[in-house]
Amino acid sequence: MPQLKDTYPLYLNNRAVQPNTDLEVTDKYTGEVAFRTALATPDVIEEGIAGAVRAAEPMAKLASYERQDVLMHCVARFRERFDELAYALCIEAGKPIKDSEGEVTRLIDTFRIAAEEAVRNYGEVQPLDISARARGYMGMWKRLPIGPCSFISPFNFPLNLAAHKIAPAIAIGCPFVMKPASKTPLGAIIMGEVLAECDILPEGAFSILPASRDGADLFTCDERLKLLSFTGSPGVGWDLKARAGKKKVVLELGGNAAVVIDRDADLADALERVIFGAFYQSGQSCIGVQRILIHAEVYDDFKAMLVEKAGSLKAGDPKDRDTFIGPMISDKEAERLKGWIDEAVDAGASLLCGGGLSNGNMLEATLLENVPHDCKARNEEAFGPLAILQRFEDFGAALDEVNDSKFGLQAGIFTRDLFQMFDAWDRLEVGGVVVNDVPSYRVDNMPYGGVKDSGLGREGIRFAMEDMSEIRNLVVRRN
Repeated sequence: MPQLKDTYPLYLNNRAVQPNTDLEVTDKYTGEVAFRTALATPDVIEEGIAGAVRAAEPMAKLASYERQDVLMHCVARFRERFDELAYALCIEAGKPIKDSEGEVTRLIDTFRIAAEEAVRNYGEVQPLDISARARGYMGMWKRLPIGPCSFISPFNFPLNLAAHKIAPAIAIGCPFVMKPASKTPLGAIIMGEVLAECDILPEGAFSILPASRDGADLFTCDERLKLLSFTGSPGVGWDLKARAGKKKVVLELGGNAAVVIDRDADLADALERVIFGAFYQSGQSCIGVQRILIHAEVYDDFKAMLVEKAGSLKAGDPKDRDTFIGPMISDKEAERLKGWIDEAVDAGASLLCGGGLSNGNMLEATLLENVPHDCKARNEEAFGPLAILQRFEDFGAALDEVNDSKFGLQAGIFTRDLFQMFDAWDRLEVGGVVVNDVPSYRVDNMPYGGVKDSGLGREGIRFAMEDMSEIRNLVVRRN
């Protein structure tokens, strides 16, 4: 196994700085302190923002191939440090090692896609002579980097969700300050270490600044920052938007995603995908399967298959390659979700499997059915290893049930009926519909994001680059 250091710095204006070792990061399985990192104080955050402002012009002047070279350097170094990145993620997030390796693969994909897009920042020639008064006029437009950006990333995908902010910023030419989650800062710090190897980046191009939650105000309210990209909880995200002022805001805020299993579905295939979607990385995914709607004709069979499979999942040390269910991020979060399960059972829901809590933050893979509509397990984001089952007889009614949520990130539909696929695409109030797979599926170049309380804007490299740029018109009178 790779070895982690005892202490790690923050990165301020492209340089490693060690003002303190105040942030303790625990091994989420053992609960022991795994390492310590520097914690950014308000004066350090201010210095990072000021550096990003100074770097805006030189960053914008970097040639496309130079930005591409930086991103390809990251791709090469992440490949070289693959095992270290995966192990760090396994320790700081408690993510099973196979899932951790998968996330490192996605990190590499995300930077590689950004490198490809860095040389594709196209504009457009537009005819303006749409009437006699515009005869002889023509227009052109191009995209320019918007300027200094602020990024706040969450604990559950500390590599890939940080990458979806950092990589497009470099590709388009925006300097940035980033606040990684305090529970899982190491992935972003290692990204900072790799970026610091790129001398071509102007001073102030990036700062990776672990900070307290109070520090988020500085990443949010400063008018010198031109865009805020936040991934996290709805309560925090909408509050930050309200205080962000005139800057652009992109929010990815989670959900309680549903999957519909129609009567013509391949049940064996759907079983493997639903188990993955509900319980991978202990359900701590904003597009994790939380609501499973099953056609009445196959309900009993599919329920039995789900219960048997969920009960067989191995829980334990995330460093063990056979482990599927690892720890939740904290005792507090595990106790919260355990309380939701108990609340649902007390209200009349049936506990089909799981529900047990041990070792503080090890919650069993749990399935419930007949959960009342007013229970948190049905209405809120579980963000843990819990899914609820519900029977339906009419496909249209199932779509209505999917929409009966304040969230709308992604939904999954298992059906072979082409008309029902398009009906779902038209009617579902979500950012993305995934056919014959779970809502948990995502490829890193696709537009990704939600509606309603699930957020605002879209991630995906090209779409993030559009958010991090502004259009400048040129109008030419030719006569």
